[in-house]
Amino acid sequence: MNILQVINSASPLGGGPIESILQAARAVAEHGHTMEIVSVDDPSAPWLESMPVRVHALGPARTPYRYSGQLVPWLREHADDYDCAVVNGIWLYPSYAVWRVLARRRIPYFVYAHGLLDPSHHRTFPVRRLKKMVSWVATERRVLDDAAAVLFTCEEERRGAEQAFWPPRARDNGAILPYCIGAPPSDITRQTEAFLARYPELRDRRRLLFLSRVHPKKGLDLLIRAFAAQADRDETLHLVVAGTGDPAYVASLQALSQSLGIERRMTWTGMLTGDLKWGAFRTAEAFLLPSHHENYGIAVVEALACGTPVVISSAINIWPEIEADEAGLICDDNAASAATALGRWLDLDPAARLGMRDRAAACFATRFSAEQACRQFLDLLRASGVGDRPRPSRTIAAT
Repeated sequence: MNILQVINSASPLGGGPIESILQAARAVAEHGHTMEIVSVDDPSAPWLESMPVRVHALGPARTPYRYSGQLVPWLREHADDYDCAVVNGIWLYPSYAVWRVLARRRIPYFVYAHGLLDPSHHRTFPVRRLKKMVSWVATERRVLDDAAAVLFTCEEERRGAEQAFWPPRARDNGAILPYCIGAPPSDITRQTEAFLARYPELRDRRRLLFLSRVHPKKGLDLLIRAFAAQADRDETLHLVVAGTGDPAYVASLQALSQSLGIERRMTWTGMLTGDLKWGAFRTAEAFLLPSHHENYGIAVVEALACGTPVVISSAINIWPEIEADEAGLICDDNAASAATALGRWLDLDPAARLGMRDRAAACFATRFSAEQACRQFLDLLRASGVGDRPRPSRTIAAT
């Protein structure tokens, strides 16, 4: 099969969606299938040069709606080259363009919601909700109803989407498809030594890791207060903060740690990549993320992949799977609950913590690995009849 991924931008700064696409491309290739990307990026965007997947960049997009006059003509010319399309996200022009072309040709397309139907956004962005209600009635509801399936990363996301907008979707065509997250590189010794060599003061510490964007929605302020409430239990406890954010906001959090008297019990590494990132996961006793909202939580899954238990909030949509597998501890997104959950972690004896490490790795392997997600994806395509439709042959004129 030849699969087209449609996305607003293929920039690595897009986070989970584009990373999942790249991992999926590698995974489906091992099964003999191909995957390409069409975006409305500027063709001169620097990140396109190093992309491991072929990208058709049809921008630069105009307006915040990400309109590109090239997209519909390109789809009309090339749609028959593909067995299906996967649209990443809604509310922007690319999803409408795919519906406009592929629905009329009866070429199956799938829409990955990526958390954009989450009703919690209504409370956070009430003005945007009014705009989306108009768009929902005008186009987006039809985009989803005509899709072969609407894809959600987990059951919690699908449940929330059912009550997001009125009138509801005419078809119950939702399906669960986790992000495609590859296993970390296997050289554990190299990774751990790289991290500890960069931060030698952490060698004899009990390291607790926060690795994410430093943004108000991530709940790092809650974590700092929770850590301060438990820090006196063991003088070797140390909180590692790996990530970047608005400098003024980072400074306010550092001031908070100072006011709580724990600034020397914290290390701010900035953004970590490669061996340093994986080494941070590998050497952490637990990964902590009391976020106010996460559709999926890529970093949570990466921690599980390293066999690192997680302490996360129930505002992260994959919490039920983690709780069911006993791969971590769950709290509410407030400082008191986060402190209680951290205290529960510290109450565990070494054998119990080791057992949770084993369950974290098993949780990743059975629920979130790239191979698992790839199998689910290919099964979904086959069940939807993808590959059964003969693609018309294209005649290429001699030049």
